[in-house]
Amino acid sequence: MEQNLLLTILILIPLIGSFLILFINKNQTNIIKYAGIGISTIAFIFSLILYFQFDPANPDFQFIDKFQWINGLHIHFHVGVDGMSLLLVLLTTFLTPLTLVSSWSSIQDKVKEFTFFFLMLEVGMLGVFISLDLFLFYIFWEAMLIPMYFIIGIWGGKERIYAAVKFFIYTMFGSLLMLVALIWLAVYAIGPIGYFTTDLTELYKVAPQIPMDIQIWMFLAFAFSFAIKVPLFPLHTWLPDAHTQAPTAGSVILAGVLLKMGTYGLLRFNIPLFPEASILAAPYISVLAVIGIIYGALVAMVQTDVKRLVAYSSVSHLGFVVLGIFAMTQESVQGAIIQMVNHGLSTGALFLLVGIIYERTHTREISDYGGIAKLVPVFSFALMFASLSSLGLPALNGFVGEFLILLGSFQSPILNSWWFTVFAASGVIFAAVYLLWMYQRVVFGEVTNQKLVGLKDMNGREIFVLAPIFILIVWIGIYPGTFLKVSDRSTAKVIKMIYSPEKINPVTLKINQPSK
Repeated sequence: MEQNLLLTILILIPLIGSFLILFINKNQTNIIKYAGIGISTIAFIFSLILYFQFDPANPDFQFIDKFQWINGLHIHFHVGVDGMSLLLVLLTTFLTPLTLVSSWSSIQDKVKEFTFFFLMLEVGMLGVFISLDLFLFYIFWEAMLIPMYFIIGIWGGKERIYAAVKFFIYTMFGSLLMLVALIWLAVYAIGPIGYFTTDLTELYKVAPQIPMDIQIWMFLAFAFSFAIKVPLFPLHTWLPDAHTQAPTAGSVILAGVLLKMGTYGLLRFNIPLFPEASILAAPYISVLAVIGIIYGALVAMVQTDVKRLVAYSSVSHLGFVVLGIFAMTQESVQGAIIQMVNHGLSTGALFLLVGIIYERTHTREISDYGGIAKLVPVFSFALMFASLSSLGLPALNGFVGEFLILLGSFQSPILNSWWFTVFAASGVIFAAVYLLWMYQRVVFGEVTNQKLVGLKDMNGREIFVLAPIFILIVWIGIYPGTFLKVSDRSTAKVIKMIYSPEKINPVTLKINQPSK
């Protein structure tokens, strides 16, 4: 069995740390907060070691740790990363400590439990991105639900129980379908390779032999589970409630990382395991993605609650990512990967800013604001910067991802229609409308609400949280190659798995090989 302990250690840092925090006296809240931030920062530093040791020229999984877990069923503890998952691991470990710092003043009740659940949530998220065994992936996928359920249900808003239960039931329902397909796939592997296995690298070899009629059912079961998590229209209805009721820290990590687990699942499992079914379904899923882009933007325009506006913007932005994945070109998939990171940074920053102003005013109604540029100029600048990033202004990160997705979709031999690109591009215009209109109503004009008089600007801690996010926003916007080169070979390998002759019959599917 292969052994490289780096990824296992990365998982163990927040796991062991979370249990150590349980031994701290609950009244020592500052020590608990420092401990949580320190543990998650160590995990981030460790992920940077992975980044610098990663070989971007190698498209295969790296840092593999594999040992037998359940002998009779050939189920392994099998972890590893390629360029695609490494970027999402970095995003997870980067946002977690910043989010804990941001909750320093807003979370005053049950601090020990909050920090414990947050670190356990990090364990689940990291486990999803590094698992190379479907059974292990499913364990982490389900385990991640529990801490998020408690974070929303205990520290959320007035309707937190409703939102938490809705989030849990939606995701659990989809997960059960994935479990059925997972078992079906592992049983099917007995024929080609002679034994039951959930090892992803083994199942990749089995995939070409799965008949089309079985592929379609397996594809739908996996895709339904991941589409709920994205969330893809029309399975998005849990998201606005979860975001609105979650504490700021929960919203940031939900938008920043959890939604990416759905798009990552589509790219890691659906497309390589069921390539023929993926090609067949691509136009239909792309239609849903484009509807989500436009619908999310239009609904965001009419929101009166600024947090719900940002939540619906996620439906729109993740529609771009799904479109990029199912356009199945090198450019579009690269755009989808970088847009996952971009959305985590931009929308994470917007939720942090909403949380900052809510702590001071205790209202999220856009109509309660107006004229705050005179009162809180630093906050107003930060909100403008995050909004411009989210709407895809050139030289900021959002533009890079959206441009690559639209370029790849336009060239896609699978979609074979420029209408997808035309309608998707309208989402960029709508994003400018709802974000700039929100900004105008909140920041400009005269102060009409006397309760805002004396409003305090951002403090040093809040600036400290947002500064590294803004640095990355500019970095990706000006020099995206730093991150695109990490995933380049890995995305090329996924594209090759779709188009390779042993997996796809171009004549039958009426799809030509992409020109080099």
